[in-house]
Amino acid sequence: MTIKAGEKVFEARELLGEMFGTESERVIFTLNCTQALNTAIKGSVKKGDHVIISSLEHNSVLRPVHRLYERGIITYDIAFIDPFSEEKTVDNFIRLIKKETSLVVCTLVSNVFGTVLPVRKIGELCRKKGIRFILDGAQGAGAFNIDMKRDMIDILCIPCHKGLLGPMGTGAMLLSENANPDSNIEGGTGSFSMSQNQPEALPDKFESGTLNLPGIAGVTEGIKFIKAFGGERAVHQKEMYLSHILKEDLSVIKNVELYEFMKSKTKSPLVAFNVKNTHSEQVSAFLDKHAVAVRSGYHCSFLAHSYYKTEEQGVVRVTPGIFNTKKDVKTLSFLLNRFANDSKM
Repeated sequence: MTIKAGEKVFEARELLGEMFGTESERVIFTLNCTQALNTAIKGSVKKGDHVIISSLEHNSVLRPVHRLYERGIITYDIAFIDPFSEEKTVDNFIRLIKKETSLVVCTLVSNVFGTVLPVRKIGELCRKKGIRFILDGAQGAGAFNIDMKRDMIDILCIPCHKGLLGPMGTGAMLLSENANPDSNIEGGTGSFSMSQNQPEALPDKFESGTLNLPGIAGVTEGIKFIKAFGGERAVHQKEMYLSHILKEDLSVIKNVELYEFMKSKTKSPLVAFNVKNTHSEQVSAFLDKHAVAVRSGYHCSFLAHSYYKTEEQGVVRVTPGIFNTKKDVKTLSFLLNRFANDSKM
C-alpha cells in the first residue's frame, strides 16, 4: 500500500513538472498557494535584502513581505503596474532595483481585475540582474501556459484547487534548478530518519509530516482532465469565449461599470464590475438568492483596491470556468440587468 501511495504522489509530481517546466523532484506539495508563497518568500531572503513586489499583489504576498519589513529583516518597494503599457510596467520595476535587491515577487494575473502582468519580461529582467523571481500563479495555473524555463521563473507558487481542478487544501511550490530556498518547517520526512537535521534532498526538505494523499490524487485527475480537454490553451479559449459574451452583455446595462485595464495581447477571462452607488456585496447577495455564485468585496487584495480606488464599493468578480455554459452567462446578465434597473440610483 505504501508503494502504491508513493506512486500516486510521484505521478502528480511528474504531471505538474511537465505542465510547468521543471523536474518532478522539484515539485513541493503544500496546503495551498499561500503556504507556498510564505515558504518561498521567507526562505529566499536574509537580513539587509531588498524586495520588490507589484501594486496588484494579493495579501499572500504583501503580508509576509510586510512582516519581514516590520521585523527589520528586509526593505521593500512596490512597482506600479501601468494599465496600458507593459514596457512602462517593466521600467517601474527597473527603477526600484538597488544593489541590495535580491527578490522580485509578482502575480501572473490580478485576482481582482484580471490584469495580466508581463511576466516573461520581468523574468528576463531578474535573470539579467541576478535577482530571484517568484511568481504567484494563483489565477493563471491551468488556464495560462506557464513555462518556468521560458519565462525565467525561479519559484512558481500555485493553488491546485482552482484552475487545476483539484480538491481544496492542495497547492504546490515548484523550484527551478537554480532555486533552493530555506525550509521553515522541520520534522518527519520518512527519509534520513537517524539524522537530527532536516534533509537537504528534494522534495523531502519541504515536506515534513503527512501529505494530503487524497488531495494529491485529486490533483492528478484534475490535470488529466485538462489534458484531455485540450490543454491550457483550450481551457483559456473556452473561458475567454464566455467572458467575451458576458462583457458584451454587461457593457450595455445601465449603471453597470466594467473595469477594463491592461490592453495587452494576453487577456484574462476574469470580469470585474460594480453597480453604481451599490456596494459589491449587495450585488452578490442578490445573485446568490438566484443560485448564481460570484465573488464580491475586497478579495484579500489591499494593494489592488488601493491602486484602482475601489476601497468603498469593493468589486464584483466573475470568472467563467470550463464547466460553465453560454446559458449560465446569459442568466447572470439577465439577473444583473434586473438588479441594476430596479435599484434606486
